[in-house]
Formats: sequence, C-alpha cells, structure tokens
Amino acid sequence: MDKMVAVLGAALTTFNRRKDGSSFRDWAAEATDAAIAMAGLERAEIEMLVVASESDFFTLQLNPASVLANDLGLSGAAAFRVEGGGASGQLAVHAGVQAILSGTAARVLVVGVDPSASQLPAAAMKELYSYSFDFWHEGATGVSATALYALSVQGAMERLGLTDDDLAAVTIGNRDNARLNPNAHLPRQHTAEEIAASPMIASPYRRLHCSPLSDGAAALVLAAEASVPAARRSAARIRGIGAATDRVHLGARTAPDHFAAKTTAMGRACTMADVTPEQLEAAEVYDAYAGAQIQALEALGLSSDIVVDLRGDAFGRGGRCPVNLSGGLMGQGAPVGAIGVAQTATCALLVEGRYHDGLQPATPPALALADTHGGVCTTAAVTIVGQGAAA
Repeated sequence: MDKMVAVLGAALTTFNRRKDGSSFRDWAAEATDAAIAMAGLERAEIEMLVVASESDFFTLQLNPASVLANDLGLSGAAAFRVEGGGASGQLAVHAGVQAILSGTAARVLVVGVDPSASQLPAAAMKELYSYSFDFWHEGATGVSATALYALSVQGAMERLGLTDDDLAAVTIGNRDNARLNPNAHLPRQHTAEEIAASPMIASPYRRLHCSPLSDGAAALVLAAEASVPAARRSAARIRGIGAATDRVHLGARTAPDHFAAKTTAMGRACTMADVTPEQLEAAEVYDAYAGAQIQALEALGLSSDIVVDLRGDAFGRGGRCPVNLSGGLMGQGAPVGAIGVAQTATCALLVEGRYHDGLQPATPPALALADTHGGVCTTAAVTIVGQGAAA
C-alpha cells in the first residue's frame, strides 16, 4: 500500500479577533472554498469531511461536522469531528490520512476551526482551557494552563541552562516572521526590554511569552495517489504521521520538563516516512508559550545541542531548519482547532514553493514538519510533509 497522501488544496483564513459579526461557519466556508479551488476538484468529489474543533463551548454548536457538511455543500459525504485539545487539528489531518490509506475514502476535506477569541470573554476562555487538563485534579482547583506550562519549563531551563533572553528570542523571532505573513494576528517587532517589562503571568512566563486567543479556520483537501489530477502531480505529499500520549499529571511523569509524547510521536512519523529528524528542512512547531517551542525542538530531535542552535541561527529564516516561518501560534495566532490544519497547510505550501514572499525559502524544503500537542504535551501529534512529483 502506498503510504503517501497528496495535499491537493491548502488554505487558511486570516487569524485575528473577529469583530465583524461573522461566525466559525463563515470562516470554515472561506477556507474550504480556497482549498477546493486549489485542488481543482468539484465538491461532489469529496467523500469525507473531518472537522477539528476543540470545544462545543467555543462554537456553541453540538455536532459541528454535520452542520458544516450542510453549509459546505457536502451532502452525502461522511462527516465527523476530531478533538484532542491543542492537537485537534493535527489529529484531524491524521484521521483524513488514515481514511485514505485504509481505502475508506479517496478524497477527504479536513477543516479546522474555532472562535477562540470572540465568542466568549477572555476570563471564560481561561477557565475552559484549564479543563484541557484533568478537571478533578487540576481544572477544578483554578490552576491555569500558563501555570502548568511554567512548572514544566522551569525544569527545562535549569537542565539546559536557558535564560530569559532565550525565551525572549523565541517571541521576537516568531512575531518578526509574522510581520511578513498577511494572515497573522500579531505581527510585531518586539525588543527584549519590552518583553521583560510585560506583566508576569506565571514565572518565567510574561504576557509577551504567550500566544493570543484567535479566531479563524484552515482547510486541506487530501487525496489518494490514484485520485491526484494531472494538474496537481506536483502537490505536496504527507509522508508520515505519528501520535502519542503521556501521563496527564506533570507530577506523575518521569521527567516533567521533557515532552516525551512528542519524542514518541516523532519516532513513529519518521519510521512511516523512512526519514530522520536531521533531514527536515522546515518546521511549524507548537509554541503556545515561548519555552514550549524550545521544549518541542529538543523533544522532536531537531537539534543535538538546543542551546547552541537557539543562540545561533539554525532555526531562523535563513537557517538549516527554519522554525515557525508563519509566526507560529505566537505570531500567526491560535484558533485551537485550526492550528494543526494550518500548520500542515503551511508545510504543504512551503514544499511547493508557494508560501508568502519573504518567508518562502529560495530552495523549497524537501521535507517539513507540522507539530502540535494538547495539554502540557499530554497528547502529541506530528505530520511530515514532502515534495511531490516534478511538475
């Protein structure tokens, strides 16, 4: 069985805080229209819809997959929803890939969407995000997601010898990339002094180390090799997927500062793709917080000396493996269900050489990585995207 799946269409809306009266249904339609147009397919050719949305509280819609299937003109297609916290979008991509590789469907539309910014007040969102962990032991106590991430990164900073300057560099780099991304929520030119002066949320995290609440959607059209139109033979291919879990409670983990689930997920994806982490030439990494990006890069095996590579330019726009050219969650934005779908879309556009001016490497990466997780890396999901046939 051919283990590669083509990405015929890839699109995302602008990520921001919507104040125009539009809803997640409008954003899903916008992203879908663009992805299907890129794919060169008719809607009747789509056999399955996979929707990623983290919470019914965000959309205020039970059974969103059926509602969106109706909205998107996909009557007759199979439709279901995938949820895995921050990993929801990436797991939806995996569900689409698995459906195609199993022969269940030849053409799948994956839509990730969430109104994470405009539907509910910020205080309500903060409380709901705390429910991404174990409600009985953590969420009900009032502990915040930021506090749990802070506990995890404190150990990593001590073990690796990281400083506040290293955290600031992640914020500065991601939001600087976002300045060249017309879809980005927070295109900013920060300074280390500005970051150090922002309010402390949970040590070592200050406000400017954190990703924003965002609205938006992303969509992918996936297809089996036999269903790839001649005009899209050069479409990017998903070559490997991997997912894994860790213990929910940080205190129950052998190494609370290490994202072990990410290491396992990456190993599974690399095995499927028959590649090594060293071969990756671009990565979209889950950076809900600045330190989480550093922990991810280490766990994914993208660096043999994370401190040297961070303080050099290995992960910058001109480096050997540019990270978060989109701006990541911190710069592009974080509508939760859309994140993993948007990451995979970005990787597909990068390997095809179709990404935004100023961010697209002159030589398109042969292999790119999309990486997400839910909780403090309780659920991890990664996808390896590679180049298709020569045009």
